[in-house]
Amino acid sequence: MSEKEKIRKRPLPTSVKEVEAYMQDHVGLGTSFDLGVRKLKVLKKDVHLYFINGLTETQFIIEIVEELVGINDKEKLSTHLFDIVENRIVHQAVDRIKTIDELVDQVLSGLIVIVMEGEGTALVIDVRSYPGRTPQEPDTEKVIRGSRDGYVENIIVNTALTRRRIRDERLRFEMLHVGVRSKTDISLGYIEGLADPNLVEVLRKEINEIDIDGLPMADKTVEEFILHQSYNPFPLVRYTERADVAATHLMEGHVVVFVDTSPSVIIAPTTLFHHLQHVEEYRQAPAVGTFVRFMRFIGLAASLFFLPLWFLFVLEPSLLPDAIDYIGPNEQSNIPILIQLLLADLGIEFLRLAAIHTPTPLSTAMGLIAAILIGEIAITVGLFVPEVILYVSVAAIGTFATPSYELSVANKLIRMLLLILVAIFHTPGLVVGITLFILFLVSMRSFRTPYLWPFIPFCPGAIVHIIFRRAVPGSKIRPSITHSRNRFKQPPK
Repeated sequence: MSEKEKIRKRPLPTSVKEVEAYMQDHVGLGTSFDLGVRKLKVLKKDVHLYFINGLTETQFIIEIVEELVGINDKEKLSTHLFDIVENRIVHQAVDRIKTIDELVDQVLSGLIVIVMEGEGTALVIDVRSYPGRTPQEPDTEKVIRGSRDGYVENIIVNTALTRRRIRDERLRFEMLHVGVRSKTDISLGYIEGLADPNLVEVLRKEINEIDIDGLPMADKTVEEFILHQSYNPFPLVRYTERADVAATHLMEGHVVVFVDTSPSVIIAPTTLFHHLQHVEEYRQAPAVGTFVRFMRFIGLAASLFFLPLWFLFVLEPSLLPDAIDYIGPNEQSNIPILIQLLLADLGIEFLRLAAIHTPTPLSTAMGLIAAILIGEIAITVGLFVPEVILYVSVAAIGTFATPSYELSVANKLIRMLLLILVAIFHTPGLVVGITLFILFLVSMRSFRTPYLWPFIPFCPGAIVHIIFRRAVPGSKIRPSITHSRNRFKQPPK
């Protein structure tokens, strides 16, 4: 048995002084200012309360201390101190622990642990009060109409927001812990009887096998462990910060992974078209939602193929129909068009990064400077021809119209590769590049789910739901890719 396993199985000492010594030597009691202990005498026995100041509400500690001190005035001397204390604690979440490792984990997680002299068992009281912001609408998933509460960095609040929308007794939130040092809470959310039990088991197994010091980057680190994605830029899971989106996917048979300290959750399995959906489509009438979806598809196509296609016409003007032969560059430049396109595309990426790191009151001013001064001067001095600025801007707008940030960045990389292929091989480069891109997407799997479903493999019924925003009463069947135990959303008539 390893030393680590011996510590995890080490029973809780019956002496409170031994427990205090362990906390001082191994956890930093007396060194870390936020690790506190309150020592009391209850029925002439030593009782110690351990807690973390920043993670526990002070008022809860005061209430517990008052209850314990009051035992001296209301109870006679007894050998059953543990039962008396357990009975007097008025909080709803009280549990027992019997090992040192459990004591340390619970205290560092923000719970209060009560240790009593002569007892090999301690009481744990869940009164966590994690610092954090209140639920508010996510910046990346705004809607004109709809709920304004979004997930926060507190896993307890996030699961509560989800359960508020799904009051099903079969909704499950399994709690797991990952990280030798961070001991991060991870919750596996699914509806029993809907979610594929094989997928739940795979996710549970992958999460339990994560062996790392900690998860400071939260859900993104978990994704890399469970997917083993390497350098594939395309997102294989969907992220959302909206509780209504997560609840909708749960009721379709998906599994949701909550990671403490992260305001976004992981949804699995997903396809390419899950990353093109937005909650706004379902907050409008079906016709309006379908129109918005079509515009988003057009934006996706523009972000991928618009620039390479225009660049091909520049290189081979003979391919242009006579009716639109005016779209080529009307001015000559000393800088090759490919270099101009790549510089302009990378310049927009620089501006995006600058906007992220610029305080909000200044970001608007920076955008105006970039749009008016830099673009105009770059054209005036001959660095760019006007058409390059126009078409790169159209492609950038298509990129920003993509709901998934991860997918938009991946599309940008593909667009640059297509530009390079067109520059080298012209028409064959574009045709072969697009073909390889489609084959790459076809070969991708997200938890054994085809990435281009329902087009490959072909599923006509699901394609209708992808292209058109169907009315909810007409959407009676859950997606087959989730392998749901119950296919029908509404009982068939």
